[in-house]
Amino acid sequence: MADTPEAKVKKKIKKLLAEYNVYYAMPIGTMFGNSGVPDFLCCVRGRFLAIEAKAGKGRTTALQEKQLKDIREAGGLALVVNEDNLDELEKLLCK
Repeated sequence: MADTPEAKVKKKIKKLLAEYNVYYAMPIGTMFGNSGVPDFLCCVRGRFLAIEAKAGKGRTTALQEKQLKDIREAGGLALVVNEDNLDELEKLLCK
């Protein structure tokens, strides 16, 4: 079975995170967890980073936007990454 466009973006994100030795976890959504949690929860040089992966013109849901906003308000970094802005993630990782 072929990868979905979003799965391809996630693979590229994983590759970048590995290249920069970034700790990450990918929470699995369940009926007992928080809805809208980003795809990647990372620690980059002691800083919290959340990444929501999307493909093409994929958009975040209202719940995802709320989670990203809450993370930013708590002092963390929160990004939505697709195939067009992977370079922005890499710039952040190499700072």
